[in-house]
Amino acid sequence: MAIKLAAAEVDLIEELQLRRWARENYVPPTGRDATWHPVVHDEMGRKDSEAAPEAASAALAS
Repeated sequence: MAIKLAAAEVDLIEELQLRRWARENYVPPTGRDATWHPVVHDEMGRKDSEAAPEAASAALAS
């Protein structure tokens, strides 16, 4: 399985490495470098989406 992004092909192993890097080096949306790989931006966006429900749950619990 490979993902084609702007004329560049990313194999599965490289995609997983990029996604792991993105999770380990998370940066809020305003601090993200536009030159980072699209997979990195995608994974950080996923982490943003995961954090939103958790924040809402924490607010309700207090």
